Amino acid sequence: MKQSAFIVILFVLAMVAGYAIYAGVFGAEANFIAGTNKEKAANIAGMVYTGGPLIALLIALSIMDLAIVIERTLSLRKASGKRAVQKFFTDVLGLLRNNKIDEALKACDAQRGSVANIIRAALTRYKEVTSEGVDKEKQLGEVQRSVEEALLLETPLLEKNLIALSTIASIATMVGLLGTVIGMIRSFSALSHAGSVDALQLATGISEALFNTAGGLIVAIIGIVAYNFFTNKVDNFTFQVDEASYNVIQLLKSK
Repeated sequence: MKQSAFIVILFVLAMVAGYAIYAGVFGAEANFIAGTNKEKAANIAGMVYTGGPLIALLIALSIMDLAIVIERTLSLRKASGKRAVQKFFTDVLGLLRNNKIDEALKACDAQRGSVANIIRAALTRYKEVTSEGVDKEKQLGEVQRSVEEALLLETPLLEKNLIALSTIASIATMVGLLGTVIGMIRSFSALSHAGSVDALQLATGISEALFNTAGGLIVAIIGIVAYNFFTNKVDNFTFQVDEASYNVIQLLKSK
C-alpha cells in the first residue's frame, strides 16, 4: 500500500474511532450529574468531555501515533531478517573467506529483510562481473554501485511514515493551542456578563483550555519521542549495512 493511501485511510479510521471514544466513552451519561445536560461532570471522564470536540481530534491523532509506532516496529523487525543482524553478517563473512559465494547467497535468501537484500545484491553483481571477465578494479566498482543502488531502494522503506509522526506532533501542538484559545474565549465570555459571573461557563472554559493543552502536549511528546527513536534505529541500521558491505567488498578485493 502506498504511504499516502495508508495515512489517509488511517486518518479516516482514527477520526471515526476518536469521535466514538469521545462521544461514547467520555460522553456517557454516567460521567455527568443527572439533569445537567452534560454540563456538570461527575468524574474525570466527564471533565475530559467538557474539553470540547477538539478532544476527539486529539484522540484520533494519538491513535495514529500508536498505529504508526506499531507499523514501524514490525517493519524494522522484518527488515532485520529472521536472525540477529550481527550473527548473519558473521556467517556471511565466514562463507566468503572460504570462497563459498553460492552458500552466502543462500544465507541471504534464508535471512531475508533489507540487510540480506543489500548483501545479496553485492554478491550477485560480483558473480556477474567475474563471469563476464571484467577488470578487477571495475569489478569492485560495479559491486559498490550495486550496494549503493540497493541501499537507495531499501532506505525509503525504512524511513516510511516517519514524516507522518513528526507532522502529527506538530499538528497536535497546534490543535491543543487552538483548544486553549477557545476555552479562554469561553472563560472571558463568562466574565463579561453583566451582574453575577456565570460560574459554570467560566469553569467549563477553563476546563476546555486545560484539557486541550494537556492533550496536545501528550500527543506531541509521544510523536516526537517515537520519531527520534525510529530515526535513530534507521541510522544504526544503515551504519550496520555500510559496515557489512564495506567488509564484504574488502574480502572480495582480497580475492
